[in-house]
Amino acid sequence: MRADLNAVLEEAFAEASNIYRERGFQRKVGFGAKPALISVDLANAWTRPGNPFTCEGMDDRIIPAMQDLLAAFRRNKLPVVHVTTCYQVTDRANPDTDMGLWHNKIPVEAVPENRKDLWAIDSRIEPIEGEQLLVKKRASSFHGTYLAGFLRAAGVDTILVTGVTASACVRTTVCDGLAEGFRTIAVKEAIGDRVPGAVAWNLFDIDAKFGDVETVESCVEYLDGIGASRSAAQ
Repeated sequence: MRADLNAVLEEAFAEASNIYRERGFQRKVGFGAKPALISVDLANAWTRPGNPFTCEGMDDRIIPAMQDLLAAFRRNKLPVVHVTTCYQVTDRANPDTDMGLWHNKIPVEAVPENRKDLWAIDSRIEPIEGEQLLVKKRASSFHGTYLAGFLRAAGVDTILVTGVTASACVRTTVCDGLAEGFRTIAVKEAIGDRVPGAVAWNLFDIDAKFGDVETVESCVEYLDGIGASRSAAQ
């Protein structure tokens, strides 16, 4: 099924690309001078088996890609923000729940605040001292959080977005990041989802309208280039 779906998507993307290019879409926002990594919801509920939020491709693709990116950000001393999601009040009958109305669509009660083992960042890519851990309540990492202010204060002009899911929290973070004035880069191998086709379709659409889709390799080269330029200037 996946092979057939991928073939259909590739055919659709080729036709759509022609339409977009003819109409002036698929432009490049490009890399800026100072990037930050925004890692969205790569916590145990999403990265480990057995949770309603569990996503595909973690062990063989996303975690290794994240490890490469984190190593590059850390050796070049650039900002990293780990984003996760949890809820204080998971009683759907309580009108004061911090789940808002989202529980009417998805099982957000699967990540209660009192189960830190579920919303903690995966130990294979966990934060180190000096990196931000941001808890959000909605899909976008920007909605109702201090993220935009933190990035501006740090002089960041570019965000490399990774994580899950391509169709929801990653996508809305990318869209809001661009709206907040940041150059948005979706890192291809470090983005996942729960259902077949969701990553491919959303990355295609993001690349057409909301940000650039770049490989881990090109992102690491960019990060190391910043580090080299900084060393040369000292």
